[in-house]
Amino acid sequence: MTLEEALEILKRHGQPKVRDHNIRAGAPENQFGVRLGDIRNIAKTIKSDHELGLRLWESGNADAMLLATLVLRPKLLSESALEEMMKQVTFAQLADWLTSYVVKQHPAKEALRLRWMESDHPMLARAGWSLTVERIVKQPDGLNVEALLDRLDREMGGAAAPTQWTMNFCLGEIGIRYPEHRQRAIEIGERLGLYRDYPVSKGCVSPYVPVWVHEMVARQAQS
Repeated sequence: MTLEEALEILKRHGQPKVRDHNIRAGAPENQFGVRLGDIRNIAKTIKSDHELGLRLWESGNADAMLLATLVLRPKLLSESALEEMMKQVTFAQLADWLTSYVVKQHPAKEALRLRWMESDHPMLARAGWSLTVERIVKQPDGLNVEALLDRLDREMGGAAAPTQWTMNFCLGEIGIRYPEHRQRAIEIGERLGLYRDYPVSKGCVSPYVPVWVHEMVARQAQS
């Protein structure tokens, strides 16, 4: 499939309401407004196509860049290329997909995590903390949880909004998964008050750490 053909397919799936919603959520105006489920379905028809993925990303179209994260081959990207791509991200959905479907599949993700955790760039730092959340959940051995809590306590309140979001997830996962650190995680969440009034859909859990930790621990106790 060529870039032009892929863009034409995306254009046919575009919806004005989705486009307006995406723009309100911070996505650029250069997009068609394709639903995420439709982008996933288009990716299934393309399968893996690294060269097309690169061209989709370079197009600057938000829908095309999302599609790119699903068809790129992560192992073919250098660390510097991944870093440059992350710096080009301007909205949360693309940051999440690039991190989940490309960065987390890259053999150098731990080196990237350590480097990006120290970055002043909000999207790099956001991804670094997201990778740390993955370590907490899937591979906690070797993590200095007390040092992470010290950093969260010291830095999260003044962090840029994109970074603050994944830092909050890190704090929450520590509170959920480490009983010995739970009280401190909750106290940090209470003191900072981040996302205390965040709107939550019915059936979903608040990202406010004291509420989130309590709810998830209670669910674990019932299972």
